[in-house]
Amino acid sequence: MILLFSYRTSLGATVAAPPAVILVTPPGPEPSGSGPAAGTRTIDGPVARTRYGPVQVEVRLQGRTIVDVRALRWPDANDRDAEISAAALPRLRSAVLAAQSANIDTVSGATYTSDGYRRSLQGALDQAHVG
Repeated sequence: MILLFSYRTSLGATVAAPPAVILVTPPGPEPSGSGPAAGTRTIDGPVARTRYGPVQVEVRLQGRTIVDVRALRWPDANDRDAEISAAALPRLRSAVLAAQSANIDTVSGATYTSDGYRRSLQGALDQAHVG
């Protein structure tokens, strides 16, 4: 689509400015194999039962690289469990992205949650045939 417009430089002038041409191209599909989602897959890990409740993660991989991991389930049966999980889950996620594996340290004060997180993540990585 091409849009043409002109404007006057002053109210008294009879000479219009030359038309400006703006080329607008409609968006099309991204080329195959490009974009942020190309080659990514998402795998849900198994539910890991812990003393304080279930833990389950979802891992997103691009090839063999872990590009994201997020908790689907975590201990939250009471305020204290929810508080511990809220503090531990972001730290566990960061550790996984840095380590690119389930071989991560336990978050102090969240031993059971950390263990369940590792087990669920390892299960997802095993399903994906990644480390």
